[in-house]
Amino acid sequence: MLRFFKIVDGLINELDIPDADILTRHQEADWIDAQEPTEEERQVLQGLLKTDIPEFDDVEEIEASARCFVDQAGVHVHSLFLTQSDGRHSTVSVACILQRNCLITMREDELADFRLLRMRARRGQVEAGDPAELLVTLLEQKVENHADGLEDLHRQLEEVSYLVLEDEDAELDEAINRLARLEDSNGKTRLCLMDTQRNLSFLLRHLRRQGDLQETLREINRDIETLMSHTTFLFDKINFLMDSTQGFINIEQNQIIKIFSIAAVVFLPPTLIASIYGMNFQHMPELEWLAGYPAALGLMVAAAFAPYWYFKRKGWL
Repeated sequence: MLRFFKIVDGLINELDIPDADILTRHQEADWIDAQEPTEEERQVLQGLLKTDIPEFDDVEEIEASARCFVDQAGVHVHSLFLTQSDGRHSTVSVACILQRNCLITMREDELADFRLLRMRARRGQVEAGDPAELLVTLLEQKVENHADGLEDLHRQLEEVSYLVLEDEDAELDEAINRLARLEDSNGKTRLCLMDTQRNLSFLLRHLRRQGDLQETLREINRDIETLMSHTTFLFDKINFLMDSTQGFINIEQNQIIKIFSIAAVVFLPPTLIASIYGMNFQHMPELEWLAGYPAALGLMVAAAFAPYWYFKRKGWL
């Protein structure tokens, strides 16, 4: 799917170009957003770039030289974006190709950042003077969304913290699962921030002539530094809660083992007495004793009560 946008009076506006007119009118756009383009749409983009467009496998490359570079098609910036499915975050690489008169973005999936940018554009809330400023705006919104995401992660972490540290009836196994998901989301958010930081450093070198954008890029970089510190804080708190949860689980298990151990010790003397009088020797003096049976029962009760009383006195129960 191809979406076309044009800068009008400093604002981004979406163009309604029918499929039949794409070949003749695509040059009107200042931004072309390609989501899972078909083969025909790829041909249109290839004609616009005057070179082969990157395959999605190439976009996923992690080497710095493969993610940010300049060639005859323009300035290439491959940036990681977050997407969420079934409550879990994953990363998607978006290929951004900045030309003198056009910005082209290519991606496989629908992303919340692009959906939000389109919604803001329809309301006339996205300002941009040229495609380069539009690319910086896209990265700036991405960082703002990461900030909102980290705030949400912190809120969820506070809920888990209450479950682990204050709720006596909490399911600790479920708390571990939630902590694992939060750690995964926080890690992927940090990865996207680090990747964006690398994108900004590259753009600072290649957009030197645009002073206003230079300052904006530096401001975004400072925001990222702050968010990186916040992800470190979240990692530390997640690790603390994970250790605490495992410690509480170990305490509960030790309590169970303690109960079984004490029960074994309490019932060991009565078992010994019952075993002695269960032997089948011919000459056992107590066999003819009239009060032998109740005496044996009383001795077993006393033998069981004695260790229980001792453990209670010691405070082990």
